[in-house]
Amino acid sequence: MIEFEKFVLGNGLTLLVHRDENTPLVSVNTLYKVGARDESPDKTGFAHLFEHLMFSGSKHVPDFDTPLQRAGGQNNAFTNNDFTNYYVTLPKENLDTALWLESDRMLELGFSTEALEVQRKVVIEEFRQRYLNQPFGDLWLTLRPMAYQQHPYQWATIGKSIAHIEDATMDDVKQFYNKYYAPSNAILAIAGNVDPQDILERVNKWYGAVPAGNGLARQYPIESFSESNKSETLERDVPQKALHMAWLMSDRLDEEYYKFDLLSDVLGNGKSSRLYQKLVIEKELFTQLSAFITGSIDRGLFMVSGMLSEKVSHDEAREAILLEIALLANEPPSERELTKVKNMVLTQKALSEAGTLSKAMNLSYYEMLGDANEINNFQNQYLRVTAKNVQAMAKKLTERGINELRYERRNG
Repeated sequence: MIEFEKFVLGNGLTLLVHRDENTPLVSVNTLYKVGARDESPDKTGFAHLFEHLMFSGSKHVPDFDTPLQRAGGQNNAFTNNDFTNYYVTLPKENLDTALWLESDRMLELGFSTEALEVQRKVVIEEFRQRYLNQPFGDLWLTLRPMAYQQHPYQWATIGKSIAHIEDATMDDVKQFYNKYYAPSNAILAIAGNVDPQDILERVNKWYGAVPAGNGLARQYPIESFSESNKSETLERDVPQKALHMAWLMSDRLDEEYYKFDLLSDVLGNGKSSRLYQKLVIEKELFTQLSAFITGSIDRGLFMVSGMLSEKVSHDEAREAILLEIALLANEPPSERELTKVKNMVLTQKALSEAGTLSKAMNLSYYEMLGDANEINNFQNQYLRVTAKNVQAMAKKLTERGINELRYERRNG
C-alpha cells in the first residue's frame, strides 16, 4: 500500500506527496502529459527533442546539471509515445535545489539558438546511430505505420524522419513548449521522508507563480481493429533472420489489458514460457523468442518477436507461433501455469516500488491515467484474471489481423 496526499495548485499543477521515513533521499518526479502521439504528422520527434532541450538552460539557470550535482543530486529523463518524464533524486536537505531547477524550466526555457543547434545535432546523431545504422534499428520505424492507420502511434518516439528535426525552427520549438510544458499539463510527485504540508508550501513557493497554460482538450483517433494481415520483408545487414508479429489490442484502461498482459507472459515471458520451451528448446526453430505488450495508453500492440535458427524459413516460424496461440485459444492454461505468471508480475511490481524514485514515478503515471489511487489496485487487477480470460484473449488474436515484419539477411 502506497499512501500519499494529493494537492492541486491554483495554476493547475497536480502535486502528489508520499512520505517514506526509511530514506535520507528524496525523489522529485515531473511528468508532462506530452509524447509522440501529441505531435503533428509533419513535425514529429519534438517530444523527444524537448527531453534534451530541457537540460539546456532556463530563464534564470543557464546550466541545469551543475547546481544539481553540487547538491548531491542525480537526474535523467525519458520520452515515449504517451508522456515525457523528468526525475531527480538528492539528499532531503537539498530538496529546494531540485524544486528551483524544475520550476524554472517549467516557467521558461532559455531558447538560445546555440542550445537548439547543439541538441538538434544530438538527436539527429541518435536517430542515425540507434535507428538507421544498427541491426534491427528500423523495426519500429517500419512496424508502427503498418499497425496504425489512424492513430499517431504510427510513428516512433524518435520521429518519422530526420528531416523533421533538421527543419524545426525556433518558432516551432517555442510553440510546442508553450502548448505542453505548463503546470496544468504536469504532475509533480515527491517521495521521501517529508511532511506533505511542508512540501505543499515549498511547491507553492517555487511553482505558484508559473502561468497555468491554456489547457488542453485531447482527442486521439481510435485505431480500428482489422482482420486483414500485412507483411513486409526487410533485407538488411543483420546477424540472423528475425520475425516480429504484432496484433492490435486493448487500451491501458480496458480490463482486457491485464488479460492480454498475462497471455503474453504465458506465451513468452522467460525460459519457462510456452514459446521458449516448445519453439526454442524442443523444436529449435528460434534462438530467441518472446511475447510482450507495448503498454500504450491508447490501443497498444501485442508482440511476438524472435530470432530464427539458421535453416528455418519465416513461413515455418510463423506457423509454429500461430499454432501455439491456437492451442491456448482452444484450451486455457492450467491454474498452475497462470499462478506462476501472476506471481512473476506481482513480484516484479513489488521490487519496482522499493525505492522513492519508483514510487514517485508510479504515482505520477497512475495519476496521468486518471487516479493515482489505482496504484494500490494493481494486484487485484491481475489476481482476478482467470484461465478462461487468458484463453479468450488468445482467441481474439486468432481473429485479428497480424502485422508481420520479417528481417532477411542481405548477404544470404
